[in-house]
Amino acid sequence: MREAQAADTRRRILDAAVLVFGEQGYSGASLARIATAAGVSLETVKQHGPKAALLLAAFDHAFSGAEGEGPLHAREFGEQAAAMPGPEFLPYLVDFIASANARVARLWPRVLDAASGDAEVAKRLELLQVSRRQDMLAGIAMLREKGVCHSTRPDDELASAFSFLISPEGHTQLVIESGWSEAAYRAWVTTAVERLVMQD
Repeated sequence: MREAQAADTRRRILDAAVLVFGEQGYSGASLARIATAAGVSLETVKQHGPKAALLLAAFDHAFSGAEGEGPLHAREFGEQAAAMPGPEFLPYLVDFIASANARVARLWPRVLDAASGDAEVAKRLELLQVSRRQDMLAGIAMLREKGVCHSTRPDDELASAFSFLISPEGHTQLVIESGWSEAAYRAWVTTAVERLVMQD
């Protein structure tokens, strides 16, 4: 019972952090504002800090849908993806990524801005990017294992292209700035990955 309450409080704080950081930016956000948005005390939020840790935890929570340790492919999502048959793997992956990018659309630029001016955020972001790189390589490995990636190019090159195509920045430019629908964005990502990653 107590663990469930603690987990619920953590989720409320992270949901509030996503909202406050997204609206106010890193410098404009305060733990007090996050506490108010979460409906908890400032002391409770401080227990989940410091601010840099809360920012990156909020991003992970928003992107993955559930906070966790390590790269995504080593979590429950990776297990579910690995179990997908070859033809279903890419649609499943694109659906997850598109939904995740929509959730972090306002938060991701805040993370990058914060990293440019806060050494602790930069350090935590670097670790996040290492995990992202591992996820991209794991994604390519899964595509090969499932027999749907036929490219002869090196995995690290394909992982870089894959990362670029599914980046939050791409979603922002196409959906938010250019006005594409989510359906059009997903179709574009799918076609781009098929042509630029899965084939020579």
